[in-house]
Amino acid sequence: MALPAAVLWDMDGTLIDTEPYWMAEEGELVARAGGTWTQEDAVELVGNSLLRSAEIILARTPVTGTPERVVQILLDGVVTRTRASMPWRPGARELLLECADLGVPCALVTMSYAALADVLLEDLPVGTFAAVVTGDQVAHGKPSPDPYLLAAERLGVDPRDCLALEDSPTGVRSATAAGVPTIGIPHVVPIPDVAGMVKVPGLAGLGLHDLAELAADLR
Repeated sequence: MALPAAVLWDMDGTLIDTEPYWMAEEGELVARAGGTWTQEDAVELVGNSLLRSAEIILARTPVTGTPERVVQILLDGVVTRTRASMPWRPGARELLLECADLGVPCALVTMSYAALADVLLEDLPVGTFAAVVTGDQVAHGKPSPDPYLLAAERLGVDPRDCLALEDSPTGVRSATAAGVPTIGIPHVVPIPDVAGMVKVPGLAGLGLHDLAELAADLR
């Protein structure tokens, strides 16, 4: 089974389990403003761009300020939590290091900003990711195909020859819209069936050859 030209990784919920950190920061921010933030509210934000998430918070709660300010408050809190405890998803770090051993380049494609992505990069060998695309680098975030198209461009590969790993419906729509064969790994929210994607329950115990075989029919 031919290996992909590159593996394009989502971060939050796929590589590291930061979704509970985001949800906790959202809840604390809304509570400080005297509002209520439910689990259903928090789940709805999963996979969105940070600015879109901030707009939803401002529309639904007593929180005031600009979307940019809300993003900064949430981001600062999640960065602090992640730096204190890196919450790797089962099998993700092992697969990432296997890609390096096999010489398959990886790109990080996340709607989180560079400040959080940098915390992850600091926890890995230098050069683990050959390209990094963050939410503050693209005009149109997921579910637009732009983040994945930019990652493939930076790697110098055809998106159709790559493999994307995503945990959210928004991320899956972004990757498949870019023409990238996609492995969906549902975590906080379910992923509906989408053309160009195959689902697995988790990455633990799966190697890159296993994923390439699963995605073979998507090309």
